[in-house]
Amino acid sequence: MKKIIGILGGMGPGATADAFEKLVARTPAGKDQEHIPVIVASLPDIPDRTENIIHSGVSPLPAMLNSLNILKEAGASCIIMPCNTAHYWYDALKKHSGIPFISIIESTCERIISEDKQPVAILATTATIRTRLYQNKLAKSAATYLLPDEKDQDEIMKSILLYKSGNSELAYKTLLPCLVKLEDSGAKHFIMGCTEIPLILHDLSRKQPEKYIDTTEELIKKAIRWYYS
Repeated sequence: MKKIIGILGGMGPGATADAFEKLVARTPAGKDQEHIPVIVASLPDIPDRTENIIHSGVSPLPAMLNSLNILKEAGASCIIMPCNTAHYWYDALKKHSGIPFISIIESTCERIISEDKQPVAILATTATIRTRLYQNKLAKSAATYLLPDEKDQDEIMKSILLYKSGNSELAYKTLLPCLVKLEDSGAKHFIMGCTEIPLILHDLSRKQPEKYIDTTEELIKKAIRWYYS
């Protein structure tokens, strides 16, 4: 049976489009027919993940399961989910899927550990930070990481929301001082641990690709390896 990658997206739509674009760009294809078959479920009505975790808002899990079922029924044989915070529900989704489900957290941490990219600063939503999605994985390998202080974490969230609302320029200007402070504190690398952040820092990260770790990119590279394995 032909392998098909399913993208459980919509969190947000821009990050989903970025993941698909990176998948197409990284696939070693010489013509249309050599590209990886992909099914995208970008249903943006999935309740906000941070709102649920921080403020006990509506759970996004039922809506994510709905997207997952759509992908499975359409023929997906592997799932990727280009949203870091949504990986708080990764185990429940993976158990329900019954097919390979590649983790963006594991994909990113594998690169950090294998290439010894530390000390590494974690740029992510407040929910991703509070649920320790990256800290727990990195701590298992004794990797050194840094976190923004509370004030800068609020600024990072503000930057992410600005990007989601269409104000990419102000999002960048809001995020940049946080990077400077983390670098002054000893950070040598940065995990772009929200899938909007590689979009906010697109130009900067392209100039210093070894410094900025694009979690979407790491997820896509692992998905491509799965496809050709």
